[in-house]
Amino acid sequence: MAAVELKNIVKTYSSKDSKITAVDNLSLSVEEGELFGIIGPDGAGKTSIFRILTTLLLAESGSAAVLGLDVVKDWRAIRDIIGYMPGRFSLYQDLTVEENLDFFATIFNTTIAENYDLVSDIYKQLEPFKNRRAGKLSGGMKQKLALSCALIHKPKVLFLDEPTTGVDPVSRKEFWEMLKRLKAQGITILVSTPYMDEARLCDRIALMQNGKIFDIDTPQNIIKGYGKNLYAVHSENMFGLLNDLRAYRYAESCYAFGDYHHLTLNNEIIGTEELKKYLSDTGHVDCTVKKIEPGIEDCFMQRMKK
Repeated sequence: MAAVELKNIVKTYSSKDSKITAVDNLSLSVEEGELFGIIGPDGAGKTSIFRILTTLLLAESGSAAVLGLDVVKDWRAIRDIIGYMPGRFSLYQDLTVEENLDFFATIFNTTIAENYDLVSDIYKQLEPFKNRRAGKLSGGMKQKLALSCALIHKPKVLFLDEPTTGVDPVSRKEFWEMLKRLKAQGITILVSTPYMDEARLCDRIALMQNGKIFDIDTPQNIIKGYGKNLYAVHSENMFGLLNDLRAYRYAESCYAFGDYHHLTLNNEIIGTEELKKYLSDTGHVDCTVKKIEPGIEDCFMQRMKK
């Protein structure tokens, strides 16, 4: 039995002047014990999926289940066995760290002491601030408190909607290390993120855009499926370089990636020396051209174009 299953889910939002399809005939299955990532930019439909699965939102059509329980018929039972961490910090800002955790434990008829072993790795970092109001915590500490509150009743499935957005790189790394430890305890984790580098940390990922999923596989298989030579190119005139690379007769795609432009060609015979000669002829001096391995973001851009 799948831990999470969606079949042909459709969700639309209507305003006075328009109708937006947030989730477009989407199907997805997550196995028990998996750390599964939904990867996509803002507006892709990730939050709508999470709200449907956590029984907070109704879809227009299709079906969804968590551990075999229907999200419409069995919503009460589902809320007892899941943990949910929404994208925005939603705990009580005027309560202290300890008061928030105690409150959520009480809602589920448990105590902090009863399930302390489940949150101890996370909560130990919060204990020095247990008497501080939640609203006064840093971004990383808020996320750790929210995760502790989502775990305190020992859920079987954990839903994390963009848990590291706006969090510093060190806290992001610590957060994903926590998720690995939770997975080792048998908890199924479904996480959404706009950060492509976090995709590599999942067992499987779904690439999503405009309410549709256009690829589901392991990060390694998605990267293997790129199927093109990829070049990183840099020069002092990066704007002019981008235009010249896109104008190159053998260019298939070219996008800005940090300090470099990532280029794929429609002719695999062309190599770095031919590229350097072309760039030299177009006035670019001291160019750096190197062949690189694609990342998840490169794969995402390639599939979007297709």
